Amino acid sequence: MKRLDIKIGFACNNRCDFCAQGDKRRVLGRRPLARIVGELKAAARQGVRGVVFTGGEPTLHPRLAQAVRAAKRAGFESIQIQSNGRKFAYPDYCRSLRDAGANEFSPSLHGSGPRLHDAQTHAPGSWRETVAGIRNLKKLGLHVLTNSVVTKLNYRDLPALARLLVRLGVDQFQFAFIHIVGAAAREGRGIVPRKSDAVPYMLEGMRIGRAAGVPCYTEAVPYCLLDGLADCACERLIPDGPVVDLDFQLKSWEKYRTATGKAKRPRCRACRHDGVCEGPWREYPELFGWDEFVPVRGEAPRR
Repeated sequence: MKRLDIKIGFACNNRCDFCAQGDKRRVLGRRPLARIVGELKAAARQGVRGVVFTGGEPTLHPRLAQAVRAAKRAGFESIQIQSNGRKFAYPDYCRSLRDAGANEFSPSLHGSGPRLHDAQTHAPGSWRETVAGIRNLKKLGLHVLTNSVVTKLNYRDLPALARLLVRLGVDQFQFAFIHIVGAAAREGRGIVPRKSDAVPYMLEGMRIGRAAGVPCYTEAVPYCLLDGLADCACERLIPDGPVVDLDFQLKSWEKYRTATGKAKRPRCRACRHDGVCEGPWREYPELFGWDEFVPVRGEAPRR
């Protein structure tokens, strides 16, 4: 199923150290509902049947529920809200989005407790609200798939975070290695760990999730670092489709990642995973080099 990624505004009630959108909240406004509806109809005519509303923080858009209803009317089957999760702490708000037609919710949690999470969001109380939001969504029987950005501050906490997510009953979780753009580009090595340091903790979290029967994935981790858990790479499952930003559009998210956003070096061609691995986001080897990425020998695995 192809999926439309539509960014409906860049206002946000968190100020995350790793925000990929950087300063967009200061210079870009909110997408009017009429434009959102137009983009939804255009994508539906092209056969796109999934949509994710994102930003910024989409729950701060006052017409989000109307946009969700418009997506439902246009024939979208998968309607996801990608959020920091704080407004999900209000049960009536969760019900309003459910009743409008949203059927997937993707809140972000970046630590197993408030100390680590709130230190990165710079929003006191945000961990408590997001956790309450996850509980509210699950009480309503809704599909919850969480995302956690892996940083220098929190990577050792990932196993504990995985155990918390299992206890909360999430349907899926993802550990996404920090993308060095936006706010993270300013912080550089101060916030970005080496992948070889962080990935063992990511994989321990994957094993905890798997043992509990919870689908779990890594993002932006090349296959050569996945140590037998290559099927945890989310890139093989990410739906392709258009991205509608406030100041640009992409026809294909997959083509952007593989042709522009991520990088591989000539030695990667000797790796058994070369046919499926996208490599790291190109900013990472620009900061740390390529020494961590060693081709895996042998025949390509059967798919």
